[in-house]
Amino acid sequence: MDRRIKGILCILSSAFCFAMMNMFVRLAGDIPSIEKSFFRNFIAALVAFVLVLKERKSISVHKKDIPLLLLRSATGTVGILGNFYAVDHLILSDATMLNKMAPFFTLLFSLLFLKEKIKPKVALIVLGAFIGSLFVIKPTFQNVNLGASLIGFLGGLGAGSAYTCVRALGKRGVSGPVVVLFFSVFSCLVTVPYMIFSFVPMEITQLFILLLAGLAAAGGQFSITATYRYAPAREISVYDYSQVIFTALIGWFVFSQIPDALSLIGYAVIILMALLMFLSERKES
Repeated sequence: MDRRIKGILCILSSAFCFAMMNMFVRLAGDIPSIEKSFFRNFIAALVAFVLVLKERKSISVHKKDIPLLLLRSATGTVGILGNFYAVDHLILSDATMLNKMAPFFTLLFSLLFLKEKIKPKVALIVLGAFIGSLFVIKPTFQNVNLGASLIGFLGGLGAGSAYTCVRALGKRGVSGPVVVLFFSVFSCLVTVPYMIFSFVPMEITQLFILLLAGLAAAGGQFSITATYRYAPAREISVYDYSQVIFTALIGWFVFSQIPDALSLIGYAVIILMALLMFLSERKES
């Protein structure tokens, strides 16, 4: 199978898993975002550790890769905490809008640091997908808390930076499970002090739902890690917007939420942009 097709399948899988994660996070109820983040990363760390043992890969890494792994872990942690905080403190559509800045930061950082060229038509297609997401998300930014907005924006920047680091680590040959394990353990350690001194008790049902959120997040994390190992960000970032469609479908089945006309227009635009990207890359290859 073509590497680009593999990358597309991976990013679609990631989008679905993260949509499921958001569903479980919403179902978990009013729990501090840092606790949600801890369980998300704790489960991902366990899954990564099992996969590393199963594949008999060494957990040790070259010294030259440690700075990039730390940068990936730090920016990824900022991305998760920023996104979860925004979801807890902003209108959900606004928080989602801020998080959807991540693919644009990925393209920007890939251009600046990985020297990946971005063709004008690719930039226009990504912009088209972004406009389509606006129809779906319909952000209002009314009565918004400025601090929470800035944190949410920082979360999108952190996620974009992390994805760029994943791409660079893939080029260096660092295995996906090791990258996820390193990041997940790092993120858990960062949130441990809060869990010790400010832990908020939860019901068994909430704990179970958070564990499911962690499993979904692990699936998304492994998929996104594989994505940028198979193909450059400029070729596949647009497909990340499929998460909007997955989220809408889950909302319909689970929460009986029916998309309005603007949302349907957005879905059409996003699918069209994804098709244009695929046809463009297929023609060139």
